[in-house]
Amino acid sequence: MLRAVADASEKDVISLGFQSVRVIMNEGLATIPVQCLDECILVTGAYGAQKTDINISLTAAGLLWTATDFIVKGLSGRSVQKANHLNEEVQLGVSTEEGDIPTSEEGVKRNPLQQLVDYNKLFFSVFSVLQKLGADDRPEVRNSAVRTLFQTLCTHGQKLSLSMWEDCLWIYVFPMLEHVSHLASTSSKDEWHGKELGTRAGKAVHMLIHHSRNTAQKQWDETIVLLLGGIARLLRSFFPLLQQLSKFSSGWAILLAFLKNSILNGSKEVALAAINCLQTFVSSNCPKGNLESSFVKSVLDIYELVLQTSPNYKSDSADKVKQEVLRGLGDLYVQAQSLFNDDMYLRLMAVMHLMIKSSMNSSDYDSELGSIPAVQRGILEIIPMLRPTTMLSSMWSPLLLELLCYLNGEESPLHRNSKEIREQNSDALANGTKRSSVEQGHINGTGTKGDTVVGCGWGILFIEKLVPIMVNLFLEAPPNERCSASPQVIQGLGRCMNTRRDNPRGTLWRVSAECFNRVVTDEVRQENAECGSDMNSYRLSRARFWKEVADVYETFLVGSCGRVLSSDVPSADSATADESLEMTVLTVFGDSVLKLQKEAPVEVLQRLVNCLDRCASRTGSLPIQTVGLLPLHCSRFSLGCLQMMFSLCSCILKTSSYPAVSETSKVSISILTKRCEVILGQFLADENDLGDRPLPSVRIEETVCVLQELARLILDIETANALNIPLYLKDALRENQSHGRAHLLSLLPTFSELVVSREPRVRELVQVLLRLISSELGLQRLT
Repeated sequence: MLRAVADASEKDVISLGFQSVRVIMNEGLATIPVQCLDECILVTGAYGAQKTDINISLTAAGLLWTATDFIVKGLSGRSVQKANHLNEEVQLGVSTEEGDIPTSEEGVKRNPLQQLVDYNKLFFSVFSVLQKLGADDRPEVRNSAVRTLFQTLCTHGQKLSLSMWEDCLWIYVFPMLEHVSHLASTSSKDEWHGKELGTRAGKAVHMLIHHSRNTAQKQWDETIVLLLGGIARLLRSFFPLLQQLSKFSSGWAILLAFLKNSILNGSKEVALAAINCLQTFVSSNCPKGNLESSFVKSVLDIYELVLQTSPNYKSDSADKVKQEVLRGLGDLYVQAQSLFNDDMYLRLMAVMHLMIKSSMNSSDYDSELGSIPAVQRGILEIIPMLRPTTMLSSMWSPLLLELLCYLNGEESPLHRNSKEIREQNSDALANGTKRSSVEQGHINGTGTKGDTVVGCGWGILFIEKLVPIMVNLFLEAPPNERCSASPQVIQGLGRCMNTRRDNPRGTLWRVSAECFNRVVTDEVRQENAECGSDMNSYRLSRARFWKEVADVYETFLVGSCGRVLSSDVPSADSATADESLEMTVLTVFGDSVLKLQKEAPVEVLQRLVNCLDRCASRTGSLPIQTVGLLPLHCSRFSLGCLQMMFSLCSCILKTSSYPAVSETSKVSISILTKRCEVILGQFLADENDLGDRPLPSVRIEETVCVLQELARLILDIETANALNIPLYLKDALRENQSHGRAHLLSLLPTFSELVVSREPRVRELVQVLLRLISSELGLQRLT
């Protein structure tokens, strides 16, 4: 009678009939006749399927959840009863001959309800009803049914036998997945109009429907999202149990095929749900040790195929999907690091390379608007995750070289690998089109605008973010891997620093200069023993390292620092920041590189000290007519370089690496004395040329600085021996142990000319220097 009422046309009659069904399902399942339980479930399903009142349908789905609670309690009770019965058999085994054990017929008489109820059948009756409701054309009803089905499995799955799991998956879950997917693909894409609410100005006014739900297909996609979420929960909670099923392999292949198709051909919501399913599977099972390498490879295959197909994936949501796949790729490596071998890691790198290639010269203009495109943001997120583990230490070089190729404008070392992967998987790509070729660019200062694309088609904004990431990875690498990659790292950073010449307002050169300071400081302090036992390779690599360091300083320090690079007047804050960074580069150059180096070749030391000398010579090399026009920051930088040269020659700051510092001092002292002689000689010439007219303050300050530093400078014996003074003087100074002021002797002819200078400060300092010379020679006044 209640079943017949479910199909009635009167809403009140249906509601009245359903009240009785609710009473039965909520309160009467434990007491009604056994043969009626199955019928109760079917009648409840009929009320769920009726189209008159949607609230009744939704409540009916909730009643089915109540029914599963009752059924599962019965299943648990039957298991307990069976265990108790076995215990009784063991305890009473001695008296079996006397017939003390009750027969099965007697057990049925004692508790007829538990012995006659087929709980398995009832459980599957509920699933059958939920499966039918899961294909209902009303989104709310089918979504409620899907939630109920998976909630039942997740809540009571531990109490189900393996055979019941087999039936649940193959009879209900997979068919539902296939059927809903078919209905979604064949549903209408026409936009819906909301319910008419009235009229305004003679036009109908409709209820607004969100754009994500305004077509039948979008509504079905939401159901697929719920199905994928339910499957993700099953994989998270029961994967070890599911692996024990006899048909697990075929079921796993079906699921992977569905997930792959959902990502490639589904809507954005469906694709993201499929990606989340894979991510949940990996993140929940890897830490527990439930995954074998084959499962990781199968997930990697899907990500690889999706990203290879991405150039042909032209929907509006493609970038978001690619970004999530990239995040999933990084998460896969982080969670399953112990299962990765060298081949799998190289595949991972090749996939990343494909994404990098596909985002070159992107058609969007996010970078022009001051932001990074979504795909590039995804790449930047996963790169730090890819640091090789101890078992994959040999993969540091491929990783660093792969990143460096985007700074140096070179062909990626994985380019050939990515071509092979594309050829192997070309048959699997749907609707694939030939990828357009893009010519790689170089960061060589040829651009004319700050927003021009540099380096392999990347925007400057991307490279600004990539540089510190690459440097952080480099500094984390093992010493032997760092040793082999350090020359390329220095070269790549130098290319980025050189962009200052054409884009002084940009931030790429600033970021690169800061990173360069970090790298060169850390590399100079590396010990030989940390870089492996192959000393020949080590020496070759270090020679290349020092050559690249010299190239960078010659180009950046000499070519860009302490100069006016643009006719536009920068803001005060920007100018101050730039000058501070220049002085930081200079300080690191002198204190951390030249003073702490232990193995730089002599010819490289000469190049490096000459860099300082060239920068220190700028003020003195300008003619008297233009030196007064030199900006203050330029003259300050020139004086800073001059003072650094004095610091290199001083013996006061000697460190534990005395031989290396002494070598630097010996190279520097001869260059320094020549520079001092030129500066002092230029001062004399300018003073003679101007006559009674005053000298520019810049020229006076430079000369005063030189004289003051000469008075403070004290040399050690080895540095003094490198001076260009007569041998007999060197011998005499060494015997008298008065070599500390030997540099003043080489400049004595110049001092003798400066005693008649019109500048009072210059005359006073020259007198101080002459007294020091007298003291050094052991000469005193006769009276």
